[in-house]
Order: sequence, then C-alpha cells, then structure tokens
Amino acid sequence: MRISQTGLLANDSSQSTPGLTLFSPLEAKTAYLLNMAGETVHEWQLGEPVGGVVYLLENGNLLTAEVSPGGPEGMNGKGGYLREYDWDGNLVSEYLDPAQHHDVRKLDNGNLVYVGWEAMEPDKADRVQGGISGTEHAGGIIYSDYVKEVAPAGESVWEWHFQDMDIENYPLLRDVPRAEFAHVNSCFPLPNGDVMISMRRNSMIAIIDRKTKEFSWEMSDQSWGMQHDAQIMENGNLLFFANGMVTASFPHSRVIELDMKSKESVWHYAGSPPLSFFSPHISGAQRLSSGNTLICEGGWGRIFEVTPTGEVVWEYISPHEIEHRHGSILNWVFRAYRYAADGPHIQNRAAA
Repeated sequence: MRISQTGLLANDSSQSTPGLTLFSPLEAKTAYLLNMAGETVHEWQLGEPVGGVVYLLENGNLLTAEVSPGGPEGMNGKGGYLREYDWDGNLVSEYLDPAQHHDVRKLDNGNLVYVGWEAMEPDKADRVQGGISGTEHAGGIIYSDYVKEVAPAGESVWEWHFQDMDIENYPLLRDVPRAEFAHVNSCFPLPNGDVMISMRRNSMIAIIDRKTKEFSWEMSDQSWGMQHDAQIMENGNLLFFANGMVTASFPHSRVIELDMKSKESVWHYAGSPPLSFFSPHISGAQRLSSGNTLICEGGWGRIFEVTPTGEVVWEYISPHEIEHRHGSILNWVFRAYRYAADGPHIQNRAAA
C-alpha cells in the first residue's frame, strides 16, 4: 500500500496558493470544502452517489453528476442526475439523462453541456478498429459517446455523435476493451461554442467544431496512456492529466501543458521516481492564479499542489473510504478544484 497516512500531509504557506479545495469521493453522497489546513469548513449532502464531476459555479452553487437508475449497465463514470445545489444544500435544479457519464459544464446562458452514451448502429459498430477482439457487450453492442447541450427547460439545442464521424480514422488502443468507442471523460466548452473532449480509449484530445461537427483540432499520443481532464487555460495552452497506463517500460502519470499550435510540451510534472506518481484512471489538474498547479491523483485520493519547478507545497489525502458498487472500499477522487475565498464561487462564506 503506497498511502499510509491521510489528511493534510504538507502546507508550505510561503509557496502554496491560498483558497478552498473542493472534492467529493467517487460514489459518495457528500462534497467537501477544505481550508489550507485540510479542515472541512463546509459540506453538501447529495441525493445520490457522485458518478463524476462536482464543481462550484460563479454564483456559489454546486453542480454535480450523480448516479441515476437506468442507462447502460456496468460502465465506469455513470451519472444521470445533473443537479445544482445552493450553498445551504437546497436543490435548485435537476436534469435527468440516464446515459450521462463523467462530465458536465454549465454555460453562462444557463445551458448544460454534458457527455452521454448511446449504442452504436450495428453497421457502424462493425467499423470500429482496434481493441481486444470479443470484448464487446452482449450481442456485439458497442457504446459510443455523444455530447449534448440542453437548455434549462430540458430541450436539446445542439448535439454531436461520435458514431457519425469517420470511425476508421479513430482506432481504439490495442489493449482496451471494445465495449466503448471511445470513452469520452471530459468536455470543455470554448467561448466560440466549440467543445474540447478527451477520449480515453484512443488516447486522443480533440475540439469539436460547433457548426461542422467535425474536429477542428486533434492530437493523439499513446504515451499519454489514456488521459483525463483536457482543458484550455487562459494562456491558450492545453493542460491535461496523462494517466500513463501504457507508458513505455513501466506505468507512470504526468500532468502535461502543450502549446496548441506546435503541439509540443512546454511544461510537465512527473513523480521522482516516476512510479511515485501514478493513477491509472480518473484524475485531473487545475492551473492556479499563482502559476502553481493543483493535481488530483484520483486513484489514491491524493490532492496536491506543485510549483512550476515541481516542488510539492500542499498535499492532502482523502480519509473518506467509500464502499463502491463492485464491493471494494476506496478513497478515489474524480477531480478537485481550488477556489479563492474572496472570489465569486465562495464569496467569503468560508475562510481559507
């Protein structure tokens, strides 16, 4: 067992970025807000277990993806209930799509953008390349992803379906199951209406053009090892968590910042030794106002902050162990976020 201690492990106040850290253990019914001392200063009780992301909106409300009945069975990252709670935990709104999974974002106009699953049409499923033969769902079914934008009243205003693309151009990695094409685990709306997505099972990040519904930018690199949490930062660069499941000689994770034009890495964080930092799934990263980076090493329930030179200046490991639906007791965390106490998300209702 790599983790032997939980709670706050480090806080160098001279270098860490003051704020409140939000997270919810995967499949828990509670979201926690921590101060810099690792103390819980606020929490939300949720209606159902968390299936993916939780984050604060600029009005201070909490947006969650919680597990609903229905939808595809046996799939990782399932949500369904997209719920918004006020600061006091009162339910403000709810939207249900039993096929929703992993991620959801709320736009300034009040619309939601989220990821969902759908069974591929048989002739399209036959065109999926790569993966482990015979690992489809019963009857040869393969689930593909869609991205949907819905208005507050629930009507769909825009949709994109991966199975409508040139399927042969996007083969699955050799050693992944063919049950999904291709496991989109994050959606990141851009100001012009386009959406960036991360596709785990072919180690690919792409931008969907809202008008053409084609990829206007794409990049695939097997060395990423099936990444998560792709986002464009204020400096225009791409930041994401490279899980490292298929990294050359041994698995290890990295957080990578890429120049979007050159597609070259301009910064990355890795463990020293590399294997000391590894989450094979979930996980994410956030660039903070100080220039430091908050990292969620989700498979260990570890949330930590590093400087541009890679020095760990704040570290916390979740003590919350949750019994998951498959029977294991785990402290997994899908993502974590840091918010300034005096910013719009917190509004000084809690002290860092």
